[in-house]
Amino acid sequence: MNTFLDALRSLRRSLRRPLSSCFCQISKRLGFAFIALMSHSTLAVGPPEKADLRFGFIKLTDMAPLAIALEKGYFEDEGLFVELEAQANWKVLLDGVIDGQLDGAHMLAGQPLAATIGYGTKADIITPFSMDLNGNGITVSNQVWEAIKPHLPTGEDGKIQHPIHADVLKPVIESMAKKGESFKMGMVFPVSTHNYELRYWLAAGGIHPGFYAPHKGDTSGQRQADAFLSVTPPPQMPSTLEAGTIHGYCVGEPWNQQAVFKGIGVPVITDYEIWKNNPEKVFGITREFSEKYPNTTIRLTKALIRAAKWLDADDNANREEASKILSQPYYVGADYEVIANSMTGTFEYEKGDTREVPDFNVFFRHNATYPYYSDAIWYLTQMRRWGQISESKPDEWYFDIARKVYRPDIYAQAAQALIAEDYAVADEFPDFASESGFKPPQDDFLDGITYDGTKPTNYIESLEIGLKQNDTL
Repeated sequence: MNTFLDALRSLRRSLRRPLSSCFCQISKRLGFAFIALMSHSTLAVGPPEKADLRFGFIKLTDMAPLAIALEKGYFEDEGLFVELEAQANWKVLLDGVIDGQLDGAHMLAGQPLAATIGYGTKADIITPFSMDLNGNGITVSNQVWEAIKPHLPTGEDGKIQHPIHADVLKPVIESMAKKGESFKMGMVFPVSTHNYELRYWLAAGGIHPGFYAPHKGDTSGQRQADAFLSVTPPPQMPSTLEAGTIHGYCVGEPWNQQAVFKGIGVPVITDYEIWKNNPEKVFGITREFSEKYPNTTIRLTKALIRAAKWLDADDNANREEASKILSQPYYVGADYEVIANSMTGTFEYEKGDTREVPDFNVFFRHNATYPYYSDAIWYLTQMRRWGQISESKPDEWYFDIARKVYRPDIYAQAAQALIAEDYAVADEFPDFASESGFKPPQDDFLDGITYDGTKPTNYIESLEIGLKQNDTL
């Protein structure tokens, strides 16, 4: 079997793209032969009902599990012949999954939840796999940085002390308002982690990021705003900042580090500093796909788990290789040095101010890949906080939506199969027999507020800025 796999992988690598049309045809002709060569333990899951798959992604470093699962042959080990296709933006990506042009995709964690509750496009999307923790940053323009820098405390080494709180922006915003100007910031999508992290940071500093009022036809998210947030696709963030259209942004890598390399902006805080080990992207598929192709669903989850393990193995020893893979134009397409700046355990703030941040990107450790219900519920609380959910909801509603979308049952089947095949060991995963799907209360937030996923309405009430349980706009 190894010779067979090596030949297929060699062909793909020689063509220098994720999956050529030629490789697809070979896959279709040899698929049955490949399945026949699988080990008995692998077949215990059952053969894939659909072998040829197309997955979408956005050009961000946190799509890495998909690229690694392809490049290292983990999809092929599962009898899956995968083509990866970069998408123009998050809406195009979601639409592609819903209409079946894509079988699955690297998604914003809020997308399956928003689709399920009908915010935006209504669809039943699930996730059996959480793709990573952390990985985002907030960057401001050089002009904003020069205005706030003199007011920031420094350490004994002369470097700016981190984390930087948003309240330092208040004089900048007030000065602009007196001139009739608005302070504008970019984020990647209305239901993105970036939107909610940026809002959390601003609100923790006493700056109102605005409300949504979809029941009144207002989806701008700018009602009562002190800072005005709008959507900009991730790869366009640096150029939009450079053009002066926005004064800062929240985005995933490598687009914060790109601003540093281009000399057009300064990252002021990472999401690791806003919420330590916060959940980020997920892998999304339709509920229909998971029910029609259950073995395929388990197998693709197995491949992604193996890829995440490889990415974090031996204290990030594989990250340089991963950065080289991601730098190729059909994946992220940024310079290796830009990608490696954060992927290898460091992060550069102001030019020349590079610091150790080993957990800036986490793909497997800390149970990063497990789809926790409490992660889903946090996103739902933020949707309610900022008005995307117009009416108050009881706790049980949050639990029900989380159970519909996040699928730890599928994840557990995939993990147990990997354990049986000696690709993993049991202590690398949660104890599936006792796991509730809820993390213990988390207090690693910038503002010191504790989040308990079992008490969503209490949590919403504890946040100073934002809608409370019975508020309406």
